[in-house]
Amino acid sequence: MQPVTHLGSGVYHLDSHYIKPGVASLYCIEQGGEIAIIETGTSRSLPYVEQFLENSGYHASQVKYVIPTHVHLDHAGGAGVMMQAFPEATLLVHPSGARHMIDPEKLVSASKAVYGDKIFDRLYGQILPVDADRVQSMPDGQVVELNGRELIFIDTPGHAYHHFCVVDAASQGIFTGDTFGLGYPNLKYQGQRVIIPTTTPTQFNPQALHQSIDRLMTFAPQRMYLTHFNVLPEPNLLVDQYRRLIDQFVDLTEQIKPGADDLPAMQQLMQQLLATSFDFTDYQVEQLAMDIKLNCQGLTYWYLKNHD
Repeated sequence: MQPVTHLGSGVYHLDSHYIKPGVASLYCIEQGGEIAIIETGTSRSLPYVEQFLENSGYHASQVKYVIPTHVHLDHAGGAGVMMQAFPEATLLVHPSGARHMIDPEKLVSASKAVYGDKIFDRLYGQILPVDADRVQSMPDGQVVELNGRELIFIDTPGHAYHHFCVVDAASQGIFTGDTFGLGYPNLKYQGQRVIIPTTTPTQFNPQALHQSIDRLMTFAPQRMYLTHFNVLPEPNLLVDQYRRLIDQFVDLTEQIKPGADDLPAMQQLMQQLLATSFDFTDYQVEQLAMDIKLNCQGLTYWYLKNHD
């Protein structure tokens, strides 16, 4: 069991154990005995949440909200089992993702098309539907209260059109899902963490992503709670680096003009871009292998869709 970290202001970090430790986070917010879970990991992540609740003296009935930032399965795959385990909870989800939580068949089929059945089963396990009467869609600007603590839901397309971020004024932080990229703590350059865009299939939109970043920064966040991985302090110091890398990914794609057969070459060029830009070691590049592959698939899809 990986340790739970209290990040302050009633926010707790847990490792969801997606693929292996250190890949995907989920967070629990506690306010006056009420719990909100942000991100669900996969169905195999539930025991870690239950252990946290038990060790902290909380009961399943105290979980008020389960909140995936979007319906990609490393963020929402555990929603069904968590809603079974936490009978008083409401699932808060983006309006464009709600139907996929109620009937996940299309979501599962699309993911299997990317990964294949065997890898899908290993990564995600069982995906359960959620009763429609326990699902609440959260449009842009919607606010809920966790025992008086306001959580604001902000529509943030760019990585996916069914993506929101959750602004938590009490911690001066934002739960960003994949909108603010991925930043594994050991990926550093000149003493600062590196934030890498995640452009996975099939809804990457660079213009929308830049606009979403603009929107998030208007809240002057002191920290970003990344799903991949853990809390990122002082995001204002990294936002320019992140924006540049989005544009570099787009430029790389437009120079290659990729087709379906160009994925290996594109992956190699992205590896070289990251290695030379940030002095990454071979080990660090290897850590990003799956992310790079998915990024290149998503960029190829974006290019073919927008450059007929």
